[in-house]
Amino acid sequence: MLAFLSRVFLVIVGLFLLPLGAHALWWAMRDDVAPSWRAADWSSAKLLPAVSEAPQAIVAVYAARVGRWRGIFAHHTWVVVKEAGANTYTRYDKVGWGSPVRTNGWAPDGRWFGNAPHPIVVIEGEAAERLIPQVRQAVASYPYQTFGAYNAWPGPNSNTFVAHVIRSVPELDAALPPTALGKDWQPWRDIVGLTPSRTGIQISLGGYAGIALGWVEGIEIDFMGLVAGIDVRRPAIKIPAWGRIGMDPITW
Repeated sequence: MLAFLSRVFLVIVGLFLLPLGAHALWWAMRDDVAPSWRAADWSSAKLLPAVSEAPQAIVAVYAARVGRWRGIFAHHTWVVVKEAGANTYTRYDKVGWGSPVRTNGWAPDGRWFGNAPHPIVVIEGEAAERLIPQVRQAVASYPYQTFGAYNAWPGPNSNTFVAHVIRSVPELDAALPPTALGKDWQPWRDIVGLTPSRTGIQISLGGYAGIALGWVEGIEIDFMGLVAGIDVRRPAIKIPAWGRIGMDPITW
């Protein structure tokens, strides 16, 4: 028994804690981390076209590293929609202050705490037009909107919200990055279920540990919010704290 526990401990250290420690060291050596919320750059990263230049419908999901020490291991994600011919984008975030879901709190493709976002999925045209009502319905149906329902770790949090949207609209055909802490959180009554893409099976022990096997998500092992895994569909490895390394996962 002692030998088995020793092996489990070594696996946890090698697979999760060593990458976390290495990324923490790298993060500490950066000189571009915003020291405070007020000092951070929240401006547009210019990923989306101006609405005057984009008459088509657009649905997008973005992710960006969070601020200060939490950026060592976590991304924040959000959802953006625009109907065909609309004169504005609509951005949805779930954050730890305010209720319910925050609408247009920041630029649709804005930096998050100074960190530039990257797209998880971008869908345009008729396909986006068909999905927008479903996305809006998913936002409205998110069950953890009330004040006090947000829990930064292990969830439900901002990434739990976006995972709910993806689960409600599987046609988005997207998987959140492994560093989207909280994406795998599920209440204890739903230990076993489908992955957000509905292409596989997910086991979640309250966000503290779990495993996912899906065509879109690949193979993921979750330990205390840190995720290690492999993407087979778009070949890549998923390293705790560092994130995804390999083929670009974005769906257009």
